[in-house]
Amino acid sequence: MSPIDSILGLPGLIIERVERAHTIRVWARPGKRPACIHCRQAPVRIKSTHGRTVKHTRQGNQLMVLHLRIPKYHCLSCNRYFRHRFAGLRPWHRSTEAYRLEVFEAHEGGVSQRKLTRTHNIGSATVERWYQSYIKQRVSELSGRSCPQVLGIDEHFFTRKKGYATTLVDLKNHKVFDVVLGRSEASLRSYLKRLPGRENVRIIVMDLSETYRRIAQQYFPNAMIVADRFHVIRLVNQHFLKLWQQYDPEGRKNRGLLSLMRRHHWRLSAVQKERLHQYLAQSPVLNALYFAKQQLNGFLTLRMTHRERASKMLPKFLALIRQFEQSPARALAATLLSWLEPIVRMWRFSKSNGITEGFHTKMEMLSRRAYGFRNFENYRLRVLAQCGWNGVINRV
Repeated sequence: MSPIDSILGLPGLIIERVERAHTIRVWARPGKRPACIHCRQAPVRIKSTHGRTVKHTRQGNQLMVLHLRIPKYHCLSCNRYFRHRFAGLRPWHRSTEAYRLEVFEAHEGGVSQRKLTRTHNIGSATVERWYQSYIKQRVSELSGRSCPQVLGIDEHFFTRKKGYATTLVDLKNHKVFDVVLGRSEASLRSYLKRLPGRENVRIIVMDLSETYRRIAQQYFPNAMIVADRFHVIRLVNQHFLKLWQQYDPEGRKNRGLLSLMRRHHWRLSAVQKERLHQYLAQSPVLNALYFAKQQLNGFLTLRMTHRERASKMLPKFLALIRQFEQSPARALAATLLSWLEPIVRMWRFSKSNGITEGFHTKMEMLSRRAYGFRNFENYRLRVLAQCGWNGVINRV
């Protein structure tokens, strides 16, 4: 094959002539006769030829169209007929695989279907059909995979009509494992029962959701539940802000004080600490609640702690919770005690659902780019292809 013939990227083609106008038209034919596809014997004769027109990749800003001369062969050994086949061009297709892959990658990169209809001279339905075929090819590589050892579970909003969906994330490899419609045990029951490798899950990270905790205990018997650090600290701050609202409604409306109250005390500057102390000195109860909250957050921010240190700090942590039981924050203390083991496990593990929340942001971007989804299966395929696929589609 000459260097000119290899420009097309389709092996076995010989270019006869080229015409360049609004589109680039290339006339080509096979370089040699193949062996019979039925018996693999070499002696074949050309019975007839026919023309085939297919779209190929763009050169610059011009579309390339191939006019192929396709021989029909007759095998002298098995007396059967077949047509010439080209690598990178499937039977009955009117475009090469390289051209389809080019459209897929452009659409996946954010180019709209309307733009592709103008640049590639195809319909918007064709763009969607090709995109779906490559998406399904990607997702098929994920079928039959086992559950990850470190699993993150969280919910996100899908549509007002269909409600919420549950996201399962492989926190070790930073990939979305699957997306399932619904967030209740009844809606997830059939999916979880047939989920392969449930017994291999060792750690499940979740927010303080009773529904997901019951699901984890029932369907993942060998997994330890670890509370998500962000949601636990947010719960503490929410309870504190409600108590602040009760003791000083006017001070709660001060946005400057609100910013100081929300931050960790060790992240405040000297000037900010002085201003905050002046305000807290006016209310001894609020002052005691604030520093108890800061002490509690100090325990909650610990991570990767050795077992010996964690065992020494556990009595202090329990004593602090007992103090909250005797204070106006007794509801917070009850919640912390009910989730004591998952919260204490945060000291030993560094994983959190921050990866899951990041994927939720990416899912929202996918939904906005598509102007929303009505069909959940289409939404799931796009999410798995964009956030959960780690294979490679080889170029033709």
